[in-house]
Amino acid sequence: MKKMILLVCLILCLPMMAFAQEKVEAPVWNVGDKWVFTGGRTIEVLKVDQNGYVVKFSDAICVIESQGFNTIVFEKSTLHRIYTLKGDKRKKYTMGLKKIFNFPFTPGKQWKDAYGARPLVGPTKGQISLDYYEIFKVSGWEEVGVQAEKFRAMKLEVIRGHDAVPQRWIPAYESKGLYWYSPDVKYFVKCQYDPSAVKDFPGEVVNWELTSFKVKK
Repeated sequence: MKKMILLVCLILCLPMMAFAQEKVEAPVWNVGDKWVFTGGRTIEVLKVDQNGYVVKFSDAICVIESQGFNTIVFEKSTLHRIYTLKGDKRKKYTMGLKKIFNFPFTPGKQWKDAYGARPLVGPTKGQISLDYYEIFKVSGWEEVGVQAEKFRAMKLEVIRGHDAVPQRWIPAYESKGLYWYSPDVKYFVKCQYDPSAVKDFPGEVVNWELTSFKVKK
């Protein structure tokens, strides 16, 4: 009888154990955590307080990733981008990739975001404010090899676009990017956008990968 009860409990617990293994919670970042990417571009945690993580993007990093800001404050539980920081002045973050981190991550999870901004790159750079949409989806786990090493990572699909603006002769636009997040690294280890994005953003390192990192366990 005891063996039967134990077997039933095991059967009931297996799905929950499997789900727990698939679910990825927000990492804990620490001051000094640093990631180095293709071309020597860096992201580093400068400060941690009750308001979140203060993170610095190097000047040479792709504008698509930094959205034109050197310092961004990330909220702790989800890692949403909540403020930009210039000196001691904080300003609410209203640009793209605000919710590219949206923990916890689970395979199949989807979410959306929207924002209005002038294009940072491309043929319509700075011309007119456009209404962008972003669609995110966690595809699942993959083994991905980068310059740093090989990692087990969650693959994230990111679709960003805007509708046409006929009165300004601006066509509709949409691009797709793929990001791979590694819990061991506590950040993305690789990014790859579709060829159209690479073509439309001359001079930008749109596709990148991790070359080295230093994080506290």
